[in-house]
Amino acid sequence: MTQIKNAAILGVSGYTGAEAVRLLLSHPQIKIKALTAQRRAGRALPDLYPQFSGFDLPDVTTWQDVDWDEINVVFVALPHGASQDIVGQVAGEVETVIDLSADFRLRDPDLYMRTYGRPHTQQDLLSKAVYGLTEYARDDLRDARIVACPGCYPTCSLLSLLPAVKADMLELDSLIIDAKSGATGAGRKASDGLIYSQLTDGAHAYDIGHHRHGPEIDQMLTSVSGQDVTVSFTPHLLPMSRGMITTTYANLKKGLDFQDLRAVYEPRYCHEPFIYLESPGVVPQTRHIRGTNQFRLGLFEDRVPGSVIITGVLDNLVKGSSGQAIQNYNLTQGWNETLGLAAVALFP
Repeated sequence: MTQIKNAAILGVSGYTGAEAVRLLLSHPQIKIKALTAQRRAGRALPDLYPQFSGFDLPDVTTWQDVDWDEINVVFVALPHGASQDIVGQVAGEVETVIDLSADFRLRDPDLYMRTYGRPHTQQDLLSKAVYGLTEYARDDLRDARIVACPGCYPTCSLLSLLPAVKADMLELDSLIIDAKSGATGAGRKASDGLIYSQLTDGAHAYDIGHHRHGPEIDQMLTSVSGQDVTVSFTPHLLPMSRGMITTTYANLKKGLDFQDLRAVYEPRYCHEPFIYLESPGVVPQTRHIRGTNQFRLGLFEDRVPGSVIITGVLDNLVKGSSGQAIQNYNLTQGWNETLGLAAVALFP
């Protein structure tokens, strides 16, 4: 019989930490043994999130008070900057660290400094972390002890682009990514722009030309293509709680047409448990992935000759964060990667 693994979730007061709890409660091989939130220590989780009433969960504590001797895996759902030092202190105490922050995604510490405005203090661990874009990292994940889970926008963007980029089908200097996310992508912090009266009945772009997920997308595309890639990436905030859509515009290389593109995507994704390529002409919708670990995409021929449009949707809290984190951990243990993640989208 497979051993039950004990998990700690750090940062449980935030959306991604709470989502990890929701998903792990249905995981047959994981027992939640510790929950932490520095400013909420001593409280029961249902005091913070009433939906967890009636479940056998530990009270919230500080990460320093966790009995690390009984923990096998830690899911770190902390903001960038806060994660790296804690990971440095607990990595030697547990079998596996699954980091949901941005702290171990960028390979170059100088790029991390330029992107996040602070030095990286755990550069020895940075080189050991596996970038956990699951469908493109399975071999590396099997031996991983530290997994850097991708950001939500990079997950949606890269799953949309990688089959074509790996097949050398696109003019890489033509890539434009128009991305839109629900408000939970901005976290749970109080902000004027996130209160109901400010958010509802409107939408807006933000961090135009300098969003922190841009370099993360560039890094993966550069690695896969062997060329220096810089994408044009603009995110937008939508008046909904969860969900994400990216619409990517690209020029095909000469001699290729739209049917060539579809002929690459269909065999690449047809056997993926969480990726669904829509039938020709069907547009992916965020309502069809809400609460699931699915990624759905559609391929379209642009009215501009030689150009294509790729649209992808995912739930930013699940496939874009906590769900992908669990999918990654499943692979580190040699388990079926779908464990704990079989969910039908909430509809309506």
